[in-house]
Amino acid sequence: MGYVFSLVLSREITEDEMTTLKVGCGGAADFGTDVLPTDAEVTVTRMDFDDAVSPTLADAIDAALAAVTEVSDLSVSELTVPAQPAGAQEGEAAAAEAKEPVAAGVGTD
Repeated sequence: MGYVFSLVLSREITEDEMTTLKVGCGGAADFGTDVLPTDAEVTVTRMDFDDAVSPTLADAIDAALAAVTEVSDLSVSELTVPAQPAGAQEGEAAAAEAKEPVAAGVGTD
């Protein structure tokens, strides 16, 4: 088990966009549909990550956010980072704390 977190995107994505995101995230994401946290009538894509490759949680999140910026007119509406598995190193915990206050609309619009 790696670093676990989820991104809710600003809209539903196409198959081509999903491919772009998978490449940018090293294939560590599962995709599903969800609703926009601020409007339950808007269907969006949810990306759930279990990244066992990145050296830190911060690196895993940075890679995911960078991949989202590669897709036109796509942004992140929500980032969810649950408690991580035991054994995370002190430096990783500090990096995770630095990532906690993420506002809606992260990414490109």
